[in-house]
Parts: sequence; structure tokens; C-alpha cells
Amino acid sequence: MALTPSHPVHWLAVGLGSGLPRVAPGTWGTLGGVVAFLPALWLTEIWVYIWVLLGALVGPYICGKTATDLKCGDHGSIVWDEWAGVWIALAASIVVAPDSWWGWLFAFVFFRFFDIFKPWPIHRLERLKPIGLGIMADDLGAGVAAAGCVIVLAQLGLI
Repeated sequence: MALTPSHPVHWLAVGLGSGLPRVAPGTWGTLGGVVAFLPALWLTEIWVYIWVLLGALVGPYICGKTATDLKCGDHGSIVWDEWAGVWIALAASIVVAPDSWWGWLFAFVFFRFFDIFKPWPIHRLERLKPIGLGIMADDLGAGVAAAGCVIVLAQLGLI
């Protein structure tokens, strides 16, 4: 089966189209995730956490079904994992630096760093099975690492 953007699960997997550019789909997908998270600015902390948790919980199904339908592994256009991962870092920014757009910028930059370079132990997470879990796990790990960096910067008063 080919990628079918009209299929609701595929459409979510490609980040509502943000993962479809041929050049740097992960970066474009992450930007799409940032834009999709903007409404979280008006939510209370608990709802932000629920949003992030739901994104992480549905991700293995969304990514796994799309990867299975495409008969491939972590296809570049599948960016729900980037969305869920960057949401972790953005949620940390909302909590520790609610009035700072710098927090979102650092969340984005740190997330992309950890997602691209996948330092240990993040790179090991992508080996998890089933495939949807492996696709999601490394990005969730990158999101946690980026959130940690944002929290440290906020504690140091840099954002």
C-alpha cells in the first residue's frame, strides 16, 4: 500500500502534511509539531501534560500502521514521532518559562539536535519492537533530553 494522505492515520503520521517535503522532512515535521502545539499556550498545566501523554500513547499505533502499510521502517515522511517528541520539550518550556518564546526556540533546537545525532542511549531506543514503538521511542527520548536542557537553562535564568 502506498502512502495515502486521505487515510486519516497516514495523514496524522505525516504530521498533516508537514513531513511530506523531500528535503529535511524531520525538521519540517518538527516545525509542524510546534505549530500544532500553539493552542497548549492557553491550557492549564494538567491539560498540557494530558496532551503530551495522548500524543505519545497513540503514536506507536499511528507510526506502526503507516510503516506497515508502506512496507518500510521509519519512513522519512512519518513525523508523528517528531510531533510527540518536540511536544515534551515544549511542555517543559511552558511550565518553566511560560512567558518566553526563547524557551520554545531552545526546545526546538535541542530536540532537533538529540533527534538527529541520537546520542547514547537514545539511538538504542529505535530498535524497540513492534515497529511503531521503535519509531516513537527515540524521538520521545530526544524530547525528554531536550526538556532537560530547557529546564536547566530556565533554572540558570537563561530563558
